[in-house]
Amino acid sequence: MKHCFYNETVGFFYNNSRKELTTYWRTKDVLVVALGLTVSVIVLLTNLLVITAIIINRRFHYPIYYLLGNLAAADLFAGIAYMFLMFHTGPRTVELSLKTWFIRQSLLDTSLTASVVNLLAIAVERHQTIFTMQLHSKMSNQRVMILIFCIWVTALLLGLIPSYGWHCLCALEKCSSMAPLYSRSYLTFWAISNLVIFLIMVVVYTHIFIYVKRKMTRMSKHTSFHPRYKETMISLVKTVTIILSAFVICWTPGQVVLLLDGLGCKSCNVLAVEKYVLLLAEINSLINAIVYSYRDNEMRSTFRRILCFACYRNSKYTPTVVKLNTTDRGMLSQNGHFTVDSSI
Repeated sequence: MKHCFYNETVGFFYNNSRKELTTYWRTKDVLVVALGLTVSVIVLLTNLLVITAIIINRRFHYPIYYLLGNLAAADLFAGIAYMFLMFHTGPRTVELSLKTWFIRQSLLDTSLTASVVNLLAIAVERHQTIFTMQLHSKMSNQRVMILIFCIWVTALLLGLIPSYGWHCLCALEKCSSMAPLYSRSYLTFWAISNLVIFLIMVVVYTHIFIYVKRKMTRMSKHTSFHPRYKETMISLVKTVTIILSAFVICWTPGQVVLLLDGLGCKSCNVLAVEKYVLLLAEINSLINAIVYSYRDNEMRSTFRRILCFACYRNSKYTPTVVKLNTTDRGMLSQNGHFTVDSSI
């Protein structure tokens, strides 16, 4: 019969995993917390701006923007979770109860998982619309809501599993170094799951990239090829490149470190970089808001209206009405659908 250590302190498990637990504030701790809180505040503000813009502008009431809004919500939650971590780290860690420690970690896992899964959903949605030459998906609002619900259920399950059994409180030899109360097998599972999602996203966006390049090459050979269509394609290629690059740069290091810790690598000094790779992953929540939203002209216009609300307080905001002139009609495909969205 296994002996469990439910009545032990957080310090007991940190000592077991040989993870340093300080009782005073070092310069490094102060810098990490200061930087972390700064990033968290910026993440909160930018994603609140995105959510507000999507709510008030009726032109954004389409499936892709609902997914973008949900991504902003996930990143907003990630900012809150990271801020909670910053207020419960350093010397404060030793004062935490086991329950509070699990809450701290579950918030992070849930928010980061929701962000990653939402990014995958957006990638699949963009792939579908681009290959059918449509501006927006034909997915109904009901299906979008079901998809969003499934994203959060998945995130909650993965975030709460350790608290309800997949931990090492009853098997100290299986405790990880980075998260001393988590089982190494859970970290391995979580890291591999995310890396698989990364791989799928790379494949999807690479397919989009290749398709757009080929489409642009074929269309440029026709005399009827419209310059504005070429501009649309080039903008899309740039956006896809930024999305993929930012995602890989911000997320891959953290997942590799988690995987190494989960596999029990003794020669890998994962503790030396854990705070920095986590911060890098959090920064992606800021980049998401910029890449997915700021490159949209209508979104930028809505941002300006929100930020300059005091200047417009005497006038009501009226959503921009889209009028198709002769030039715009030229961007319609033969089946009557819009061409791909250049901004997302």
